[in-house]
Amino acid sequence: MTPEQMRDASLLELFSLEAEAQTQVLSSGLLALERNPTQADHLESCMRAAHSLKGAARIVGIDSGVSVAHVMEDCLVSAQEGRLLLRPEHIDALLQGTDLLMRIATPANAPQAADIEAYVALMGRLLDPSAPPAVAAPPMAELQLQAPTPAPAPVAPAPPVSVIDTPMEMADSAPRKNKRTTEGGERVLRVTAERLNSLLDLSSKSLVETQRLKPHLATMQRLKRMQNNGLRALESLNVHLKEHALSLEAQEALEDARRLLAESQQLLAEKNAELDEFAWQASQRAQVLYDTALACRMRPFADVLTGQVRMVRDLGRSLGKQVRLEIEGEKTQVDRDVLEKLEAPLTHLLRNAVDHGIETPEQRVLKGKSEEGLIRLRASHQAGLLVLELSDDGNGVDLEKVRRSIVERQLSPAETAAQLSEEELLTFLFLPGFSLRDTVTEVSGRGVGLDAVQHMVRQLRGAVVLEQTAGEGSRFHLEVPLTLSVVRSLVVKVGDEAYAFPLAHIERMCDLEPQDIVQVEGRQHFWHEGRHVGLVAASQLLNRPLSQSSDETLKVVVIRERDAIYGVAVERFVGERTLVVLPLDERLGKVQDISAGALLDDGSVVLIVDVEDMLRSVDKLLNTGRLERIARHGNQAAEVARKRILVVDDSLTVRELQRKLLLNRGYDVAVAVDGMDGWNALRSEDFDLLITDIDMPRMDGIELVTLLRRDNRLQSLPVMVVSYKDREEDRRRGLDAGADYYLAKASFHDDALLDAVVELIGGARA
Repeated sequence: MTPEQMRDASLLELFSLEAEAQTQVLSSGLLALERNPTQADHLESCMRAAHSLKGAARIVGIDSGVSVAHVMEDCLVSAQEGRLLLRPEHIDALLQGTDLLMRIATPANAPQAADIEAYVALMGRLLDPSAPPAVAAPPMAELQLQAPTPAPAPVAPAPPVSVIDTPMEMADSAPRKNKRTTEGGERVLRVTAERLNSLLDLSSKSLVETQRLKPHLATMQRLKRMQNNGLRALESLNVHLKEHALSLEAQEALEDARRLLAESQQLLAEKNAELDEFAWQASQRAQVLYDTALACRMRPFADVLTGQVRMVRDLGRSLGKQVRLEIEGEKTQVDRDVLEKLEAPLTHLLRNAVDHGIETPEQRVLKGKSEEGLIRLRASHQAGLLVLELSDDGNGVDLEKVRRSIVERQLSPAETAAQLSEEELLTFLFLPGFSLRDTVTEVSGRGVGLDAVQHMVRQLRGAVVLEQTAGEGSRFHLEVPLTLSVVRSLVVKVGDEAYAFPLAHIERMCDLEPQDIVQVEGRQHFWHEGRHVGLVAASQLLNRPLSQSSDETLKVVVIRERDAIYGVAVERFVGERTLVVLPLDERLGKVQDISAGALLDDGSVVLIVDVEDMLRSVDKLLNTGRLERIARHGNQAAEVARKRILVVDDSLTVRELQRKLLLNRGYDVAVAVDGMDGWNALRSEDFDLLITDIDMPRMDGIELVTLLRRDNRLQSLPVMVVSYKDREEDRRRGLDAGADYYLAKASFHDDALLDAVVELIGGARA
């Protein structure tokens, strides 16, 4: 590509950005002018937007853009000067020109020359109905001469000096807004979603890492107290020894001990204060970093509404209706991923409101309403959720028609349908393929209804509810998380493992006494809000060992998804946490009952429960008759001592996989993040088996095994090496260092690891 071609490509890209920004100004301004055709500020902004686009198109050399923008500018200037009153046909034509300009700026969707000629002719007839129809766009020279006097003269084209500076010289219009600047005039840079996600991931991990200083601070405080006690003990000893005649050497040694202990105490106090200050500052900076990274993902709710006001207006006109969309809370901040997923359901609900809800002007007048129908969309934050309310002042839902449709589709007998409440009737509208339309139209009746909306909202871990008042309109209430990156959860313990239940799916949490659990049709239940709720054990659902708690009360999380509600018995409640969602490795596929992972403040891993999947698991256990009963009190036998295994690996994924496999088999498992961490654990605790990787920071697996075999207490400990290196020389190197078993990760599978462990130390029970 030649330098000229590269320059032209850059200019076209900048013109596309210019067109995107200015057509948004035109669309919003023209819709406002439709309600008040003489509003001066909107006339001015629309005229200047058309004028800027004309100058930009001239510099880039897009004649069709110049022609379209020129006739639009003529129309708007005539309206400014009072020579023309904008009527609906003028607004329609100007909006059509706005669409044409956006197509012109998109080469893949560029209009034909005949479309441009037809549009110029249409505008000519609207501006001067007595003039003969125009057949072609005026040449470039004529366009420059015919520029209206009131409009600022465009700057003559000049060779561009810089790609960045060129757009600023397109025309002496008001400062424009586009994707490169914010409302405050700040510079905007384009960053890929992957890099933004990576930044958020790293910032969340740094926030967690700063929390690991807390136990070190607590240990140093304890050491400081021990030194204080030691100094007091030495002073007491000194008092008792004064009664005895000590040699000069003994007195000097005692004084040296007192001095050294006092100096070490002073040094420890100073360093402890420094570490405490560093830990506080580090946690503050990490929190600010995380909050800033999270804010980078947040976008104003208005970003999902681009073109929706226009869409509602145009759709209404195509159906012979007058409809206006009012929006509140446009600046409400929402996660970028949530915004992308909200666009489709919101568009469907808006089209549904125009087609099903709003009546024709004649029908509205007969009911005493204004001819123009009104749809309101309101966005707000409530308790960490984005709450959307979409209401219309239309006819509401014809409940009798819903009853008839239910019977006709054989969804319910006529006798039952006649007794359904309004709330129950409205839930049928969310069934797949359920529609009140008798005929298929371009707008509705194609079998894609509110079920699609509900499905998309559920994917966002949200909920949607429909309310209506006959003859006065309907209202949709949507609640979705503000972000998919963070989830507020209740963390619980199940079989000594941490799990998190998203708060959005929790009905309540409670303590059940043994007498509160009753048997109904052979299954355990408890009474909750006037109904019997089934009770299931989280340990069975999550395949964890049974809890050996001696507590009389049972900790229960009541989860709900639509009409399904169950109580899930857990070991204990840890508390509410705001967790940064970490997606599971794609190679794991869909993990049953689990949606993602997260890290707690101490760096430990917690798995986030997929409530919908868990409820399906409950149904499956019920259908197969395999649901286990929960013991009503803690009278279980004491747990037999379990064999302990230390897993040393610098890979979090491998470490956690091995740990969970061994835990599920009944072993007691500890982990270490590298060889040095593993060596410290081996010297301070007792284990029955060591499983280690080779390539690790600080101390590799070969060094760890070598140190272990030289230690009198540890030299007989069985050792298994699990490594990616599967060459014979690598295997021989590990065995020569003292390993008892060598397993290559390339051929690693669950049974291979567990069989090797059993071969080395036997079963989990001692």
